[in-house]
Amino acid sequence: MRTIGLIGGMSFESSAVYYRLVNEMVRERLGGLASAEVLMHSVNFEEIVSMQKAGDWDGAARRLGDVALKLQVGGADCVLICTNTMHLIAEQVAARISVPLIHIIDETAASLKAAGRRRPLLLATRYTMEHGFYADRMKSLGVEIAVPEAEDRTIVHDIIFSELCAGKVLDSSREKLMRIIEREMAKGADSIILGCTEICLILDPNNLPLPGFDTTTIHAKAAIEFSLGADRKREAA
Repeated sequence: MRTIGLIGGMSFESSAVYYRLVNEMVRERLGGLASAEVLMHSVNFEEIVSMQKAGDWDGAARRLGDVALKLQVGGADCVLICTNTMHLIAEQVAARISVPLIHIIDETAASLKAAGRRRPLLLATRYTMEHGFYADRMKSLGVEIAVPEAEDRTIVHDIIFSELCAGKVLDSSREKLMRIIEREMAKGADSIILGCTEICLILDPNNLPLPGFDTTTIHAKAAIEFSLGADRKREAA
């Protein structure tokens, strides 16, 4: 079993989900009391959010790059950035280490293509929905994403940062998200990407009007496949 390195704390609410998922998956695969070999470095999210708001992505890349290198030195055989938004700087972080960085967008695109989905609706932070890095990488992998209208993007972003990252899960916000999904269904969306690692706290991907793809679960599964040495090659679509 190879050691998984997790860059967590963005927010710790979703990092706790990652930790639970990778251990549950190892126990399911190996049985008994088996659990994952994991190293986690949890950062101060307030520091990262300040960089996001200031547009200091270079500073954020240095910070997470330092953390990734510490994980590698500590024995991690791969690294995961446990958040979609900070994959905006994934290439800079990957350049700091010599072990694989398992990329959440690549893994999500592979899952979408395997399911025959080509027009998913992305629900995520404003940074992920608007900065282009997510859409561009998905497009390069053969997937055209859709995002909500500007007003709805604000609603999703605020639910994530003001509520989910603070441990608040409100039925009223779940209803808002479902209305957004219904509006985008009418425009041709064929699936839903839970593109923020906290959204699984409020939306069940298996209880949506379209097929749901939870990036947190997809990312954790990829880490376990790497750790346990499974064949992670994907068939070409």
